[in-house]
Amino acid sequence: MSLYRNISSTSPMDYGSEGRAHKAGTVIDERLDSGLDSLREEDYCSAREESVTAEFERLSVDAAQEERWRTETTEDGDTYLHLAIIHEAQDMALKMIEMSFRHPFLNKQNYQRQTALHLAVITEQPLVVERLLKAGCDPMLVDNNGNTALHIACRTGSLACFALLTQKCSEFLSSILQTPNYSGQKCLHVVAVHGFLSLVESLLYFGANINEQEQCNGRTALHLAVDMQNLELVKLLISKGADVNSLTYGGHSAYHLTHGRQNTDIQKALHDVTDQDLRDLPESEGEDSEDEYDYIFHSSELQSDDEYDDIKVMGQE
Repeated sequence: MSLYRNISSTSPMDYGSEGRAHKAGTVIDERLDSGLDSLREEDYCSAREESVTAEFERLSVDAAQEERWRTETTEDGDTYLHLAIIHEAQDMALKMIEMSFRHPFLNKQNYQRQTALHLAVITEQPLVVERLLKAGCDPMLVDNNGNTALHIACRTGSLACFALLTQKCSEFLSSILQTPNYSGQKCLHVVAVHGFLSLVESLLYFGANINEQEQCNGRTALHLAVDMQNLELVKLLISKGADVNSLTYGGHSAYHLTHGRQNTDIQKALHDVTDQDLRDLPESEGEDSEDEYDYIFHSSELQSDDEYDDIKVMGQE
């Protein structure tokens, strides 16, 4: 599975059977299962960019044709702007954005409900993200998994895109931070799962509720930090005032989740600050606790694997 969308399309945007989007660039370790791929074919990528550029120029030369590049889409619902971003034809993307200031075109969603903003964050093009936001792209729109663009930046750990989405969207930020995706996770839960400490601190600074419970089984960022066995994140959340006695919907404290786990330092960090009656996990609940852990871990992995499963290179996953 890779991040590259199958863009075989109908006339007049038909680039032939070889016309598959290919995202150039290097994948950083923090991307983990974000759906990005490290494949790069310079000549092929350049040819695809030239195809997008030539087709856009053909339609925009004549003013009467201008609306065609705003209305025509591929079989995946991608507009010319989506394609320009996927192909990293940045000049063309910026030109279309400039010509579409405050135009509904900027918020068109493909069949995965991805806007140009989602794709600009996925492909980590901060300049495009910035221009889209200035031109009026809606940062509240969600994709097929319920993710806003900020959810995606939180999952990939893209500092540049995260900074733009939090600093340039101040009027929407409070609402975005309260928006759960379809896995029930808000942005703070996403960064906790992926262990981006600096982003956790930033989200708390911007007003994220440190004790917010994700909707599937009521885990807070602290519970998730224990699940991920992330000692540094556990310490950070405790220092920031996380409620160590908060219970999941199944009645488990963060300390309960340390039972049977390998990192005894996490258990030590939570022991003295947790109420005594929330330390002992009844033996009969041990298996339930592990099942709850398995659910949140695998559901997180499942979303990561499936989120961009329609994006291919040359038809291959």
